[in-house]
Amino acid sequence: MDKAVLADIDLLVQLRLDYLKEDYQEYDVEEMAEIERQLPDYFHRHLGKDLFCYVAREGEDIVSCALLLVVEKPMNPSFINGKTGTVFNVYTKPSFRRKGYAKKIMSDLIKDAEEMKLSVVDLKSTEMGYPLYASIGFKDVQSHYHEMKWTNKHLKRDTLILVLEKSANTIISEKDSI
Repeated sequence: MDKAVLADIDLLVQLRLDYLKEDYQEYDVEEMAEIERQLPDYFHRHLGKDLFCYVAREGEDIVSCALLLVVEKPMNPSFINGKTGTVFNVYTKPSFRRKGYAKKIMSDLIKDAEEMKLSVVDLKSTEMGYPLYASIGFKDVQSHYHEMKWTNKHLKRDTLILVLEKSANTIISEKDSI
C-alpha cells in the first residue's frame, strides 16, 4: 500500500469514474464526460497538498483506493485544533474485492490522520462499506443538527453550456482546417 503520485492521475481518474458509475448507477453521460475532463486538473492542483490518495497496486495497476481531503476550519469542541479530514471514493475494483485491500488502505489512512493530528475524520458509508469502517473505529454520528445542502442549479446548466460551446468550437475549427 502506498500513496498515489502525479504519474498516477490517469488511473485515479478512471477509478473515480468507475466509482461514480457504480455508486450513481443512473447518470447523465454529458455530466460524466465533464467530470472526466475536469478531474485531471483537480488531481494536479490538490494531490499531495490537501488531498491524499491511498492505493493498493497489482503490478502497474491501481486496484483499490481511498481519498482523504484535509481541511483546516475555525476550531470548535468537535474539532479542537480545526484540522479535519473527509474520506471519499473508497473503491476496489470488483475482481479484487474481499481480499483486504480497502481495510489495509483505510488503516494506513487512519495512521496518517493521527500523524497529521486531524481532530476528526468523517465519511459517508454505503451499506457494503459500513462493516469495514465500523471495524476500524468509525462510529455513527448522532447529532442535533440536520444534514442539509444547497445545490447551485445554475452550475449544471452553465457547465453543460460550456461543454456544448467547446464542442461547437472544435467542430468549427476542424471545418476551418479542412
